[in-house]
Amino acid sequence: MPMAADAPIGIFDSGVGGLSVLRHMHADLPHEHLLYFADSGYAPYGDRSEAEIVARSLAIAQFLLARGAKALVVACNTATAAAIVALRAQYPALIVVGIEPGLKPAAQQSRNRQVGVLATRATLASARFIALRDQLSVSTGANFHSTACVGLVDLIEQGALYAPPTAHLLQGHLSLLLERQIDTLVLGCTHYPFVRPLIEDTLRKLGAASIGIVDTGQAVSRQLTRLIDAAGLRRASEHGMGTLSAYTSAGAGSLQTAFARLLRLTPAVTAVAPQAQDIHTT
Repeated sequence: MPMAADAPIGIFDSGVGGLSVLRHMHADLPHEHLLYFADSGYAPYGDRSEAEIVARSLAIAQFLLARGAKALVVACNTATAAAIVALRAQYPALIVVGIEPGLKPAAQQSRNRQVGVLATRATLASARFIALRDQLSVSTGANFHSTACVGLVDLIEQGALYAPPTAHLLQGHLSLLLERQIDTLVLGCTHYPFVRPLIEDTLRKLGAASIGIVDTGQAVSRQLTRLIDAAGLRRASEHGMGTLSAYTSAGAGSLQTAFARLLRLTPAVTAVAPQAQDIHTT
């Protein structure tokens, strides 16, 4: 059955990180209905196996499609790396947009061809990331120096955006990357833009204020816009402003707080039971 332009767009992440992508979509596509799913009951994805991430991604996609989603945005680097192929195979007619670390723009931006990458352990270990890194190393001559920021997603989920443990964790990882003479830094997880001010402050304290920072949330929004326009699925402005609804596999209050703190938005949030193969509203 053909999708209707009035249908919503589904977006999901392992937690609140995808809000860094949602904010661009909300600004770029104000007339679209948006459904956001935070799988915080299973966060962080970076510590889970690829099979677990694929299972969660397929279950969440099914949940959003059951609510009429006309397109799906995987607003999570780890889920994109692990599950985007499975999602597109399961739903070949659906617009599915993923997110990948901005290695290509970083390689183009870097002056000395030394690029640092902050990402989760699962993203850095994925075949998708490794293939992209190796291909760009050959085609651009860039050297990519990666570090897995274990624990950073947890701190961001807890709202510790400026807390001493977060600053300490970032200082350790950034110091190691600076030893490799990087001049460009890729934020390879959608959670990380929310600590960008702390990253920039830490770089200044380490004497590296000139380091360029790359994240790809805006690029995802532009790609989604291109695809729904090409498919004739853009919701008409004369139908009014779009709505925003959210779901979480953890506590609704935590996601409501994150929306208010990070985006200054107050959507209705529904808690759902975090079951592995299916997701039921509680």
